Amino acid sequence: MPLGEEYPETREGNDVRLTGMLSFEKRRERVAWLFAGPATLLLIATLILPSLTIFIFALTDWQFGQSAVRFVGLANFVEYFSDPQSRQTLINTLVYVAVTVTGSVVLSLSVAVLIESLPFGRTFFRAVYFLPVVSTFVAMATVWELILHPTMGLLNISLRFVGLAGYDWLHDRSTVMPTLCLIGIWEMLGFNMVLFLAGLKAIPRDYYEAAEIDGASSAWSRFWTVTWPLLGPTTLFVVVISAIRAFRVFESVAVLTRGDPGGASDVLLYSIYKEGFGFLRIGYASAITVIFLLTLLVLTLVQVRFADKKVHY
Repeated sequence: MPLGEEYPETREGNDVRLTGMLSFEKRRERVAWLFAGPATLLLIATLILPSLTIFIFALTDWQFGQSAVRFVGLANFVEYFSDPQSRQTLINTLVYVAVTVTGSVVLSLSVAVLIESLPFGRTFFRAVYFLPVVSTFVAMATVWELILHPTMGLLNISLRFVGLAGYDWLHDRSTVMPTLCLIGIWEMLGFNMVLFLAGLKAIPRDYYEAAEIDGASSAWSRFWTVTWPLLGPTTLFVVVISAIRAFRVFESVAVLTRGDPGGASDVLLYSIYKEGFGFLRIGYASAITVIFLLTLLVLTLVQVRFADKKVHY
């Protein structure tokens, strides 16, 4: 038999094994689709199709209850960006995101490090800081209204007690957005703290001992040489999650200010609600929703792209 030619029985055996492997792979593929099929259908029905519908509505002038729908192209987007009040809404949202994300990340990391360094009482402080996360914000907004009331509010009473003038925190253009940002930081503090606590727990104690041997004797130097670099993945995750949550701000504006005074506290999500369910302009509200989704997507990608380069895994 020529060199390199296989025996017939060997070639047939290889063909049988190959056929068996192909049939096994097909069975595995069918089983995989059987398990993934329901989740895929649910994803298409609840996410992809509604998103496509929003994009289609954004190109029309449809109003709720109107039978006739007219295709207007990009007219809704042109109207939005040509309106100074709408542009202010976008600026308010970006300012809110920048302030609340920065403030909540810095404060939650500080609180997590302080709680982790306590010799006792850790469980108590974790529960205290986590309470806003498990509380209904609409109910907590009533408490904030009482605290920030211009005449009977606890904050203004305390300021007048020390000789300072009180403010109408929620109805003054100069104070309404900083006040909402502080409330947003308070709302996200507990959740971010828990994430940082989990990241701190994952850092081996041996690293701190090695850093101390190398000369990092103070708590501050150990934080910069060990804690902060090893918290890189956790910090990136917290920043992205906090930005998404900040972009979704709605309850505080809807309950406390309703976008007043004069649109100074209006944000994208409340503007969508107002245009869609207040004025029934579904087409225009859909265009704002598209702007909202695209802005959120772009900022998230930018955060991940640039912050990921500075993360130590």
